Amino acid sequence: MTEVPEAIVCEGCDAVYHRTPLREREVARCPRCGTELDRHPGAQRRRILPLALASLIMFAIANLFPIVEIELRGLHSRTTLMGAVVALSNEGRALVALLVLATTILFPLLQLLILVWLLVPLSQRRLPRGFSWLVRIMQSLRPWGMIEVFLLGVLVALVKLSSLATVLPGPALWAFMALTVLLTAVLAFDPRGFWDMATEADPQAVSVPAPGEAV
Repeated sequence: MTEVPEAIVCEGCDAVYHRTPLREREVARCPRCGTELDRHPGAQRRRILPLALASLIMFAIANLFPIVEIELRGLHSRTTLMGAVVALSNEGRALVALLVLATTILFPLLQLLILVWLLVPLSQRRLPRGFSWLVRIMQSLRPWGMIEVFLLGVLVALVKLSSLATVLPGPALWAFMALTVLLTAVLAFDPRGFWDMATEADPQAVSVPAPGEAV
């Protein structure tokens, strides 16, 4: 496909418009259907890589340290997220264990690794290998990362257990809270920004998605 940098296509109605420079915090919308066409990135591009690295650090803490410690009648019990997955599997709930493993560990970790892989070369104005393929994979994984759902479930369970036993939050629980906030900021990054950064790095090597095609 021939790239036309000065043109922008509406994802809602496929109307074609001339791209105009935007001021900070300015958003361009389609006058026909109201779909967002473009927005000024502001400082988002400079913040996204540090946020992704911070998310990886919080992810490591959240998975290496205990989530909670429960004390009941002198007995102590603590577990990590992976320990909870193993416990579910041992209790015959293999499907639930697989879903927890995929949505709270594998998919979020894969998203963050792909993000760092893309952003480090792009920040140096180099096009990373497998750019188009990796951007599409990362976008397809977005709906499957459910760390915030897991965190909500843990908090509800802790409230219910607090009347039966002594519940002490572990380092992983605080890390999960921080990770939820960081991931919200990271995943709010407009995927079209990747294509803009790639075009700046290597205008000849980027194949722009067709109208309506997932980015």
